[in-house]
Amino acid sequence: MQADLLDRPTYESSTFPEPRPFQAAAHEKLRQGARDGHRCQLVMAPTGAGKTYLGLRVIHEALRRGKRAVFVCDRTTLIDQTSAAADRYGLSAHGVIQANHWRYSPDMPFQIASAQTLARRTWPEADVVVIDEVHTQLAAWTEHIPHCRAAVIGLSATPFSKGLGRLFTRIVNAVTMAELTESGVLVPMRVFSCTRPDMAGAETANGEWTEKAAEQRGMEIIGDVVTEWVRFGEGRKTIIFGATIAHCEALCRQFNDAGVMAGVFTAETTPAEREQLLSEYRKPDSLLRVLISVEALAKGFDVQDVGCVVDCRPLRKSLSTAIQMWGRGLRSSPETGKRDCILLDHSGNILRFAEDFERIFHEGLNALDAGEKLDKAIRRDEDADEAPKGCPKCGFTPFRRRCMACGYERGRLSLVDHEPGEMREVTIGKKKLADDRRHLWEQVATYARAHSAPDRQKGRASNLYRDIVGTWPPQAWSFEGTPNVPITRNVLNLIRSRNIAYNKARQKDRAA
Repeated sequence: MQADLLDRPTYESSTFPEPRPFQAAAHEKLRQGARDGHRCQLVMAPTGAGKTYLGLRVIHEALRRGKRAVFVCDRTTLIDQTSAAADRYGLSAHGVIQANHWRYSPDMPFQIASAQTLARRTWPEADVVVIDEVHTQLAAWTEHIPHCRAAVIGLSATPFSKGLGRLFTRIVNAVTMAELTESGVLVPMRVFSCTRPDMAGAETANGEWTEKAAEQRGMEIIGDVVTEWVRFGEGRKTIIFGATIAHCEALCRQFNDAGVMAGVFTAETTPAEREQLLSEYRKPDSLLRVLISVEALAKGFDVQDVGCVVDCRPLRKSLSTAIQMWGRGLRSSPETGKRDCILLDHSGNILRFAEDFERIFHEGLNALDAGEKLDKAIRRDEDADEAPKGCPKCGFTPFRRRCMACGYERGRLSLVDHEPGEMREVTIGKKKLADDRRHLWEQVATYARAHSAPDRQKGRASNLYRDIVGTWPPQAWSFEGTPNVPITRNVLNLIRSRNIAYNKARQKDRAA
């Protein structure tokens, strides 16, 4: 009995650092949301905003009232990181729900749990559930929270995935990347647009380049990646993102052959190898200068003195993945003298996503599911082939509307030409025809090739496009260079119906 009294968990003496103003404001917004009847709320907070701190602070408040709480991590590599953070804040009285974890203690009121383990076990009783990286939407918790009684707080820097609005009823936009950069929590980013693979005609699936295609094209420029890192990377501690594990391994060999110590950190890296790599990499004077990954290091991985990110993973749709990758180098590190982060863009992503990234950088998201559209739109590769445009005031590249370095913003009149855009979904009534106008052009070109004589195909495609959208296709859209793509049912039905109407009209004219 005496031992039980001695080991009884207490949370009164926890030592949380004083919250920053935006953290205190976000916490109060969550309290107000709960008072207003929102059981499931989502917090959007960029890299460096202290999502783990905020989540543990919410949990501490519940524990002090005698409640039970669970903090859910989306990957096993973040379990020990979150557990260590809880220890630092005085919340050492917690258990860990993860297979064979030495800290397993199911009777503790506070549990830190792996989502993968929860998928195979019964959830512990909880009054508060905090879920990290909710944009991953793992079934372990998406199937649980609609039916549980607990208050649920979701955390994400990029809540862009489809369906979050069905799981959460309120979003709290804690702080923007611009505000964090201005306050010194994040460092500015210096961008170098480097040699990148030619993705023209590369295979796609659901609008995104396939891993195989990205790997094949990326292999062609591996030598340039190493050369340009030596030239621009300044020998900084670096994270590189490749297209596939094979691509990462090839990059690693090239760096090691050049005398730069590099390691690969992927889903195939064993726990022992991961621990060894991270132990060395976290040292301020680490001999391991480069870690290379596909996605294992993109979310929640924090080594503050990373001063260079190399993006070798070309994307067309997933802005959230790009932001997660770039964010690995943006945390400030005053003790090491870090003043900025170098981004070496070997993918073209910074140009493809420039306009949307600027908007997220300055404004964040203010509505649930607003980010979903950003991860659905296809950015055309020719957008990345334009010469990078610098800010008229400070020269920062890339620049679209509002500078991420000095804040300079174009006047509204200069945006008029950009408003219609070609990235918007093409619809007639409530029927979606295409992801955007270029996608529609690809479909009608595909149709024309299969239904017209060779000398009439280009004209047929142009007339079909004008018939649907009311204008001719842009001259820059070469018919010969346009790939064949699957034709959607709505586009095929529309063309067929117009063909029928055209034939009927001709028959009527002949009979007249």
